[in-house]
Amino acid sequence: MANEHPHARELGEFLRARRNRLRPEDVGLQPGGRRKVPGLRREELALLAGLSTDYYQRMEQGRDVRPSDDILDALATALVLGEEERRHLFTLAHAARRSAPGSRRRGPERVPVSTRHLLHALATPALVLGRHLDVLAWNPLAEALLGAPAGRSGTERNLLAGLFLDPESRLRCADWEGFALQYLGMLRTAVAADPAHPRATELVGELSIRSADFRRLWARYDVREAVHGTKLFRHPEVGDVTLTWDTYPLPGSPGPVLLVYTTEPGSADAERVQLLASLQATRQRETGVRAVPARGGDDA
Repeated sequence: MANEHPHARELGEFLRARRNRLRPEDVGLQPGGRRKVPGLRREELALLAGLSTDYYQRMEQGRDVRPSDDILDALATALVLGEEERRHLFTLAHAARRSAPGSRRRGPERVPVSTRHLLHALATPALVLGRHLDVLAWNPLAEALLGAPAGRSGTERNLLAGLFLDPESRLRCADWEGFALQYLGMLRTAVAADPAHPRATELVGELSIRSADFRRLWARYDVREAVHGTKLFRHPEVGDVTLTWDTYPLPGSPGPVLLVYTTEPGSADAERVQLLASLQATRQRETGVRAVPARGGDDA
């Protein structure tokens, strides 16, 4: 529909994905005969939540409905949502209650000079991500670990694009699909905040066309807040290295975040990161590349 609310549309997509994830036996129902669709039927979910099938169908279709918090609570229970998923449901529904947004001013994402200096000072891989996981700036160790973002442009200078479109990036990830799901969950959270953002539309559209894996995993509609985790990299020069990652918001909200990879001091992983730093420094000397505070787009 031409006048649909972007958050209502996103809410409907989330509900449909979560309904398709459930089996009848997960919620105490008998499987019954052969089913034409995965998961629960709409009428089954509506019954569990105490809603009319018509009302619930309107929600899934992104129609102009404004569910109360009591209805949202009932849906969260019926869909067996986790705490993070429940927050996501309420965020979308509360945004859908408001009038459909008009045109929004969206300025370019910039990295402060002070943040670039911090990146250069860190003796560990670190980079700055935009809200849609675009790589805005990085230090030499991040380039050594992940590959050279400077060689990419547009959509491909993006963590998700690297995972889905770059065979080398895929080879460096021991648990490639788990890696991808983490990033997809973070992107889903960003899309929920502004479903009509042109960058989100461009990125999701291009990856949907170019990657069957992206289409399959995006349809799962996992959500994840960008906080922290652990990742195993398979680096061609230093071997397997396990890094803990944490994100730190930069001034301004919503906005870019600083992503930092760290290791336990004195560990074998820390030694491998030191070796990676030594190899990168040697390459820079041999090619005459001068160390710079950080690579990336324009400063603030």
